[in-house]
Formats: sequence, C-alpha cells, structure tokens
Amino acid sequence: MIRNRTVLVVFRVVLGGLFIYAGVVKALEPLDFAQNIRNYRLVGQSLSFAAALVLPWLEILAGAFLAAGIWKRGAALVISALLAFFIVLTAVTMARGLDVDCGCFGPVERKAGWGVILEDLAMLYAGLALLLARRPRPWPGPASAPHSGPRG
Repeated sequence: MIRNRTVLVVFRVVLGGLFIYAGVVKALEPLDFAQNIRNYRLVGQSLSFAAALVLPWLEILAGAFLAAGIWKRGAALVISALLAFFIVLTAVTMARGLDVDCGCFGPVERKAGWGVILEDLAMLYAGLALLLARRPRPWPGPASAPHSGPRG
C-alpha cells in the first residue's frame, strides 16, 4: 500500500471533503434523496425516508473526522464500507436494468452506471489505502534515549 505521508494526507482531505459535500447536499433535500433511494426498488417508503435522514449525517461525520484527522481509521473504515455498498448497489441496479439517478451528490443528475462504479472504486482505493496505512512510529524523545551516565 501507499506509505507516502503527503499522498495519504491528500487522500484523507479529498475523500473526507467529498463525503462532507455529498452528505450536505443530501441533508439539505431529504425528500429528494428519499425518492432517489426509493427509485432503487430495494426498500419501502418508510425505510427509504429513514435512510435519507441518517445516511447524509453518517457521510458528513465520517468525512469530517477523516478530513480533520480524528479517528482516521474508523472514519476510513466507515467510508470504505459505504463505498463497497454503493458499488454493489450500482452493479445490482445495472444488472436489474433499472435506469436511476445514483443520488450520489444530491440534485446533481448522474445515472447509476459504469462511470459511478469506476469513481467509487477510485475512492475505495483511497479509503483502503488510509485504512491499511501503517501507523507512524512514535518520535523517540529523550526518555527513550539510552542512559549514558553512571549506574548506581
């Protein structure tokens, strides 16, 4: 996986920012987002409305934590799981022959298709790179330096 800290910070800020944006535009129009969810024909009206109220806030919080560097691994795990779900959902929707707006970024119309899957795969790569990144070693301070004075 990727070890370059600069690349990992860019992944963290960009992916976090995308999820904040996606969540905010959905949270501003929950009824429209609920209809987008309903168009997938997987859940009923009440569950689609509940998902439209919860999912945007999950995206906002996970994106904010990731971008801010708070609970990075947890946020990367949530975002990666969401992306994996979105990829499977889009593939199943395509296999079923449904022509639906993906609902990815709120009112921006984008049909669920290969373009959405490829974008989600790229974001999933970034999320997994963050999730699997090695933790930085703690800085060796004076307390960890070998004792060079007389032993007594």
